[in-house]
Amino acid sequence: MASTIDIDMADGTARGTRERGVGRWRSIPYAAPPVGPLRLRAPQPPTPWSGVFDATRFRNAAIQNKGAARIGLRTVQPVSEDALTVNVTAPLRPSTAPRPVMVFIHGGGYVFGTSALALYGGRQLALRGDLILVSMNYRLGIFGYADFSRYSTDERTFDSNCGLRDQVAALEWVQRNIAAFGGDPDNVTIFGESAGAASVVTLLATPAAEGLFHRAIAESAPADWAVDSAGAAAYAARCVDLLGATDDTAAEVLANTDAESLRRAGAKAVRSAMTDCPGYMPAVPVVDGNYLPAAPIDAMAAGTAHPVPLIIGTNRNEGTLFARRFDQLPLTPKRIDEMFDVLAPEARQRVVAAYPGYPAAAKAVRLGGDFMFLRPTIAACEAHSAHAPTYNYRYDFAPKALQRSGFGATHASEMLAVFGVANSAIGRAVTVGGGRRALLKVTEQIQSQWISFARHGRPLPSWPRYTTQNRRTLVFDTPTKVANDLDRGRRLAWRGMPGPQTVRLLDSATNSDPTREATG
Repeated sequence: MASTIDIDMADGTARGTRERGVGRWRSIPYAAPPVGPLRLRAPQPPTPWSGVFDATRFRNAAIQNKGAARIGLRTVQPVSEDALTVNVTAPLRPSTAPRPVMVFIHGGGYVFGTSALALYGGRQLALRGDLILVSMNYRLGIFGYADFSRYSTDERTFDSNCGLRDQVAALEWVQRNIAAFGGDPDNVTIFGESAGAASVVTLLATPAAEGLFHRAIAESAPADWAVDSAGAAAYAARCVDLLGATDDTAAEVLANTDAESLRRAGAKAVRSAMTDCPGYMPAVPVVDGNYLPAAPIDAMAAGTAHPVPLIIGTNRNEGTLFARRFDQLPLTPKRIDEMFDVLAPEARQRVVAAYPGYPAAAKAVRLGGDFMFLRPTIAACEAHSAHAPTYNYRYDFAPKALQRSGFGATHASEMLAVFGVANSAIGRAVTVGGGRRALLKVTEQIQSQWISFARHGRPLPSWPRYTTQNRRTLVFDTPTKVANDLDRGRRLAWRGMPGPQTVRLLDSATNSDPTREATG
């Protein structure tokens, strides 16, 4: 049995475990449970505890489809509104100086996911980099990314951007407490994947996050995932309608409906919106003019985003992970045609010409994956690089098992290297048939870059900055190399193409067609 280790934090004492050279503390509260009168409100300070808090085990995942909170073959994490917690992994060996801190934000489309996945444990990364790893839960779906503020009453107030506010509260927890674990609160790198990467980009544009982090890494970010206030209001109205409420009764219904019924209504509203416009996601941060003053890429372009160094990139085969599971995304010729019809019919011929062989299925998946990830990532690179050091990558490595299965270097596959799991069960599974040695080599390369960035604010000298003059991209593969203006034809084809978030989908109760309106 693992021995325990107590840490006296600013927020109280937490008991974790010693595990193979690291200390691990799980599910430490960073905010009060957002239940009862705090449901759909901004996070509040954590509830004080007396004695020693048991952080030796994971507690709850945020509310989501229960099957989505699976953390093992036979283990599903409990889900609850009471899930605003962080986890810490720290080397146990002595250090003469405070260690860099890396704060990971999990993905899951803002509707599922948990920081309790074994992949995110970070032991190997923490030991190799001699750094502290923090991961967080935050509210998902209707609880974190629906703006019900228009339904506020004198008795009941609702806040916008609850999930984004949760992430800021977790970063504030790091500032208060990470020194107790040996971490440096003045050297914090935030990093995330997918919706977690979109969160990273959004935090760059969030005034309340100023000073809470000092570098940022966005892996496969749908970087333009934000809606304007009217788009958010349309999503909220759909949710209220699905709950059987009216404007007059919405506050009471939202306050008193059981959590699972709320989740189901939010999920149904998301599916409906994505069906109307392929790739559109309504449950995302809202540009409310206050907490989030501007869409992230707009803030980057204007120079109002936090000017911290940024690593941002994509995987070569982003779309293949979704092609067999999500028919609401633009990954088939039919859905791609619908995407162009709604967003920009005039761009169809130009974009399709950049994918020779289209409409073959594989080409459709590549086109759709680029639309969701490459297009906004290049826009973010162009915008942020004018104001702060920016480094672009593409992850091309795929072991033989992923190649044979048709996934290739698919969405999220870079995390196998980032977290260093080649010798774990999942690492052995994806290298059946060969590729373990190559995965270890790519792991060494990507971790060396991430660790250098976290320590010094810049990757190794082998990785040049991205600028609009040279457009250099580091391609992780065997071998890893620098490319100039990688996939120039596709980059130019997507230029000027509006993203799915530029469509405002009206309340379904009006039976109106989608209308085009810019969100920025």
